[in-house]
Amino acid sequence: MIFQVGEKNYRGESATEILRALEQDTADYPYRGQPLRKFLRWSLSQLGNKLPARELDLSDRLTDEALALSYLYLRDEYGAGELLNDR
Repeated sequence: MIFQVGEKNYRGESATEILRALEQDTADYPYRGQPLRKFLRWSLSQLGNKLPARELDLSDRLTDEALALSYLYLRDEYGAGELLNDR
C-alpha cells in the first residue's frame, strides 16, 4: 500500500503502518506513540479546512486498521493525499 502526500510516499503492509509513519513525520504532533485515534482526532482538527471530520467514525466500533484505511480514503477523496496501488 502506498499513500502519497505532496512529493512524499508512505509505504506499508497496512493502513495502520502508513498512519504511524505519518505520525512520526508530523513535526508538530506532540503525542507520538499514543493511541491511533488520538492522532486521527488531532490530524482531523489540523486538516479541518480540507476534511469534514464528521465523515470519519472514530468510535471503538471499528478496528484500528479499518479506521486507518477509512482515514486514508477520506484524505484521498478530499485531495489531502493520494492512495496509490503498489502492484
